[in-house]
Amino acid sequence: MESIFHEKQEGSLCAQHCLNNLLQGEYFSPVELSSIAHQLDEEERMRMAEGGVTSEDYRTFLQQPSGNMDDSGFFSIQVISNALKVWGLELILFNSPEYQRLRIDPINERSFICNYKEHWFTVRKLGKQWFNLNSLLTGPELISDTYLALFLAQLQQEGYSIFVVKGDLPDCEADQLLQMIRVQQMHRPKLIGEELAQLKEQRVQKTDLERVLEANDGSGMLDEDEEDLQRALALSRQEIDLEDEEADLRRAIQLSMQGTSRNICQDIPQTSGTHLTSEELRKRREAYFENHSSEVYEGKF
Repeated sequence: MESIFHEKQEGSLCAQHCLNNLLQGEYFSPVELSSIAHQLDEEERMRMAEGGVTSEDYRTFLQQPSGNMDDSGFFSIQVISNALKVWGLELILFNSPEYQRLRIDPINERSFICNYKEHWFTVRKLGKQWFNLNSLLTGPELISDTYLALFLAQLQQEGYSIFVVKGDLPDCEADQLLQMIRVQQMHRPKLIGEELAQLKEQRVQKTDLERVLEANDGSGMLDEDEEDLQRALALSRQEIDLEDEEADLRRAIQLSMQGTSRNICQDIPQTSGTHLTSEELRKRREAYFENHSSEVYEGKF
């Protein structure tokens, strides 16, 4: 795939990208295409002047903007057609009755130029395989022979005009290389807008991660002393949690031993001012229940 020349979209220069992707090289620039457009404008002006330079039609024509180019970088089909004539190439409308009567299988052609509104792109055969060289894609898209006719039919349904490029295209490295090997494409290229959106999301995630790291020490890296300090703080938090659990356990045991009557409370030995451990409390609780059980047993006899 690296050998395939593929210009990506810049501004509205899709006509330039379409031509260069078709010819597989930087053959045309905006300046050269603008020169062709100005030449076409002048030819149209001269034809209009034949009807009289004082006529209303001529004055109206002069006031209208060029139909062959605009400031955004758009160029008309006439500009593209004239640019290809330099290479001995011509365009034939794919869905015209004249071409359809020829009943030519699309896979037997060499290339197509597709247009919808102000966007142009090339579909070309390189070696023995077809590629969609749309400048809005991040790279060439492999099209199988069986899918080519369906792809063109889908474009027509979406309102595209399709032109067959007739003539011998200039030699290129990709065509020579792909005559000897066939390529496989594991992942379809994405639209440039989709790729930019993903890159933006990745940058946002990276920025969030950097903020977290910078919150540690400003550089995203912790030295040994700070790591030891953080480990010590973590251990101290664990010890505090354990102490809190033991305190809760003591309170629960004490409450369970208090009972609901004053007599029971009086039967429990109390040691004022003494801090009892959970084990001591457990033993005293067991002793209390043993004594209480003995009293109940003796009362029956």
